[in-house]
Amino acid sequence: MSSQIPMRVAVVGATGFQGGAIARLLVERHHRVRTLTRRPSGDRPPLPGAFFVAGDLARPADVRRLFEGTTHAVVTMPLVYDVERIRRYARNVALAALAAGTVRLVFNANTRLPHGPNAVAAFETRRVAEEELRDSGVPLVVVRPPVYLDNLFSPWNGPALVNEGILAYPLPASTPTAWLSHRDLAEAVHAALTVEGLEGRTFDIGGARSLSGDELAAAFSRGLGRTVRYLQLPPEVFERGLGRLLGPETAAGVAGIYHYMATGADPLLLAADDGVSSEVLRVQPAPVEEWVTRQPWQMWSGDDAEEQSPSPQG
Repeated sequence: MSSQIPMRVAVVGATGFQGGAIARLLVERHHRVRTLTRRPSGDRPPLPGAFFVAGDLARPADVRRLFEGTTHAVVTMPLVYDVERIRRYARNVALAALAAGTVRLVFNANTRLPHGPNAVAAFETRRVAEEELRDSGVPLVVVRPPVYLDNLFSPWNGPALVNEGILAYPLPASTPTAWLSHRDLAEAVHAALTVEGLEGRTFDIGGARSLSGDELAAAFSRGLGRTVRYLQLPPEVFERGLGRLLGPETAAGVAGIYHYMATGADPLLLAADDGVSSEVLRVQPAPVEEWVTRQPWQMWSGDDAEEQSPSPQG
């Protein structure tokens, strides 16, 4: 499968941060992108070159319309943590992909997944979606990212980083984490769409290195040119702050990952995979320092933040 041949790609989730990054890269690479949205035309994010289809994942006919005329698909589920709703969304996507003759579908699970079922909705909803897509017979590649660097370039973290040198995040400082940018997620997804022979594979994508909280702060120090220290934010504090933005139900779903990591039950869940994914996908994620230097941090200089809490997995 050649990346030089233009694809017609149905991108589920392109109005979100992750799906938007994927859609923009696909358009940059001269592929045609269609995406589904419930938002009115005046409230849609700027995605030059993408075609919007009005509709809802819960309605099979809308999803079929999204897939009409497409050759490939990328799916990122919304921040919904009800297992049966996500199962229905995934089933609708699978049926539409089969009807369209989708050559390959890449599912971005939005998170790593522990071995075996557990009670954390953030994991189980994505596990159910994977299972529905895989069991349908659609040619499938799954990517499971760890945590996004872009979460840290936000109104909740930017001012504290720039003005106080504090990097606050709800992961234990000792947890090795292969931080990844949205751009490098998009590169991995593009590779998962185009590299030959990947059907049926699952990749724990991530940055090239696992970093502890202190090592992440050191990378930010080098990138920002000032001393940065890591502050381990209690997951319940993160959840309360997020609840004011997204509502308690969604906040609990997002925060479930961090509550789980705080237990220490699976300390390597977010770690790098020793370069396996990068080698197979033929991608090279940027070092954290390089990502830091590319961000316009000056926009946060002198800003007063009411509360320093990180943004969600977006």
